[in-house]
Amino acid sequence: MDGTLLLLAPGSGAPSSHPRMQAFRNMLEPHATVVAFDYAYALDGRKSPDRLPKLIETHRAALTRLRQQRAKVVLVGKSMGGRVGCHVALVEQVDALVCLGYPLCGAGDAAKLRDDVLLALTTPILFVQGARDRLCPLDLLEGVRKRMSAPNALHVVEGGDHALIVGKTELKARGLTQEEVDAGTSAAVGAFLGSALGS
Repeated sequence: MDGTLLLLAPGSGAPSSHPRMQAFRNMLEPHATVVAFDYAYALDGRKSPDRLPKLIETHRAALTRLRQQRAKVVLVGKSMGGRVGCHVALVEQVDALVCLGYPLCGAGDAAKLRDDVLLALTTPILFVQGARDRLCPLDLLEGVRKRMSAPNALHVVEGGDHALIVGKTELKARGLTQEEVDAGTSAAVGAFLGSALGS
């Protein structure tokens, strides 16, 4: 998509150089220019993420740098990166959001829903979720989506885990490769961006 930039944020456990993050980048690149960044704690070599305000600050700084190119900007994030991107979208004008494995349940606890930021959003958002993701049970996400004001869509990776990876046994049984599963995700993201950005 000409004139569109995708700002790709990593999850808490893997920097932008991680092979799975590179796979996500490859999924996104057919649709727009991808710019990845890392949070300050990862750049400093620390394993534990900073607190949310610091994460938001780093994310906003990356967005500010990108804005100098005067393009449409979509925030794409893996897990924590998607959640932080949602918080950024409450205070910065962005064109759309894509969450790859949104961590709806804190520590996998259904009693600790991280839904406040989702309910406050007005920016169009796509959730890409693995059907086996214990951090985001699909029935709980569906309940949240019904209460959201923002236009929202869902792409389910059947058999996918939190990293949207399908187990080898299931892949074999379905006659698929992970690359083919990822291609389906890429197509879903492309369709969402076309709709959300009016292209």
